[in-house]
Amino acid sequence: MKVTLTVNGAMHAVEVSPWKRLLDVLREDLRLTGTKEGCGEGECGACTVMLDGEAVNSCLVAVGQCDARTVTTVEGLARGDVLHAVQKALVACGGAQCGICTPGIAVCAAHVIDRGLVIGRDEPSARAQVRELLAGNICRCTGYQLIVDAVIAAAREVGER
Repeated sequence: MKVTLTVNGAMHAVEVSPWKRLLDVLREDLRLTGTKEGCGEGECGACTVMLDGEAVNSCLVAVGQCDARTVTTVEGLARGDVLHAVQKALVACGGAQCGICTPGIAVCAAHVIDRGLVIGRDEPSARAQVRELLAGNICRCTGYQLIVDAVIAAAREVGER
């Protein structure tokens, strides 16, 4: 089946089985390896991408469902050489260690931040809100503290613009 999809602003037509996972098409056919496979069961969030503006686990989406749709991967968050605020904050705050979960967290956090979600003004409410928003993203390395710090910093930076 020929599937046509727009990925990170570029149109792609791929000849693949409609049952092939979106994750595999991104990584194998389009060579966009930023999206990672963690569990392959939709439990960890490492493979999170945006599909028509909604965060989805790409390991659970058959590419046949993506014909004529728009996908944004972690590679699509940056604008040229300028990283998205959440990408910069994850680096600056040390919110990335092994890197497997980081792309999914970055996509999920960017999704929330870009929609203007108000992060709580006081520290405890902001932390609780970010932890809830990222509940579908599992990290085995950081303990989440630095990830939460990064998302709060990025949300505040974007909110100040």
